[in-house]
Amino acid sequence: MEQLAARYGPERDCPRAGGGVMAGSAAYAMDSGEISRARAFVRDFLSDARTLRGVDVPTRALEVAQLVVSELATNVCKYAPGPCLLDLEVGDDRLSVTMWDSGAVLPSALRGDPVREGQHGLEIVLALCRSFEVRREPVGKRVRVQISLLEDAEDDDAPVGLSPW
Repeated sequence: MEQLAARYGPERDCPRAGGGVMAGSAAYAMDSGEISRARAFVRDFLSDARTLRGVDVPTRALEVAQLVVSELATNVCKYAPGPCLLDLEVGDDRLSVTMWDSGAVLPSALRGDPVREGQHGLEIVLALCRSFEVRREPVGKRVRVQISLLEDAEDDDAPVGLSPW
């Protein structure tokens, strides 16, 4: 399936951008091919944030953001096939990633098990993000994470865990 829509920054007519914050959105008819498109959207968005806004985006933060979006998109493909919305917002020292899907079941992390095959996606997301929030919506759910754009992001920025927002 092809990406349904994508836009960001005032240069591309996104009304939410401005005031030091750059925002972008993309919609997907989610299938496994869309995961790489979502990763590419994140890469292009952060590259443009560097170029258009002078945002310092360390290589590690760019890689983490792509991995996190890949894991979230994979979960949508597995557990909530159908439309998916991806919102990105960069400002200050962090990237906010919000993903909506039509699935009603809220994600839950399994206890770490190094011999378990698969189902480590949410563990990875929780380990890499400063925060993780999930909220039920009238249709589906919204998952929101924040990723540090600081070069020296360490464990003191560990996720706060599952919490409604």
